[in-house]
Amino acid sequence: MSERVKVSKEGGVADVRMNRPDKLNALDSAMFEALIETGKALAQDRTLRAVVLSGEGRAFCAGLDFGSFMNMAGRREAEQESSLLSREPGGPANRAQQAGYVWMALPVPVIAAVHGVAFGGGLQIALAADIRFVAPDAQLSVMEIKWGLIPDMTGTQTLRHLLRLDVAKELTFTGRVIYGTEAADLGLATHVTENPRDAAMALAHEIAAKSPDAVRAAKQLLNRTRLLPLEEGLRLEEATQMGLIGTPNQVEAVQANVQKRAPQFRDPA
Repeated sequence: MSERVKVSKEGGVADVRMNRPDKLNALDSAMFEALIETGKALAQDRTLRAVVLSGEGRAFCAGLDFGSFMNMAGRREAEQESSLLSREPGGPANRAQQAGYVWMALPVPVIAAVHGVAFGGGLQIALAADIRFVAPDAQLSVMEIKWGLIPDMTGTQTLRHLLRLDVAKELTFTGRVIYGTEAADLGLATHVTENPRDAAMALAHEIAAKSPDAVRAAKQLLNRTRLLPLEEGLRLEEATQMGLIGTPNQVEAVQANVQKRAPQFRDPA
């Protein structure tokens, strides 16, 4: 995909690693581009079952590389700012937001494995995943306030669904650094473990063994219904279920259970 992001795949699971370890995987223009293009490419892969997203080296992602942007001068800096704020026709997110949103929009589960630091934009990318494994000594912060800014890479949209509003406000107003155990207590982390990547890969392969149609449908349903009124959510739940019943992969799930064998699922259409 790019030297900024490494991707390997085994058993339907994509191992996606931000690869700028000398800068703690900080976000420069090349990293933004690589994350977006990687996510878009994976979204087209019908054999994909799950994704594990992590960072090489000592950290998940230290956030925006201010130095790389400040070193741009004049017209080039203006062009870069314009590029990060640009939107594709009909798309909800600008280019900066896409670095997080692309993982929210990916049709398969995305599991973030967080170690070292996840600051600012790095935390927002982790929060865009469906599930997060975090090391006990990992440091997380909504750090934009340090620079007189607000989280603007999908963070305001994910924080309000993961945390009580008062907690989201406190962390956003202060930029306070929290560690893995507190992150789990608050709701930012799903699990705390000494080896986040190994744990994330194990869960990803477990998910990969399930019906890909049902897993994709479940992610879409849960993401959509959290924003819908109850009646609309229930109707969507019904429609989703009716779309699965009797399909080849649903029938295979039943037969494999009855026959006590491993299922052989087809790739989604």
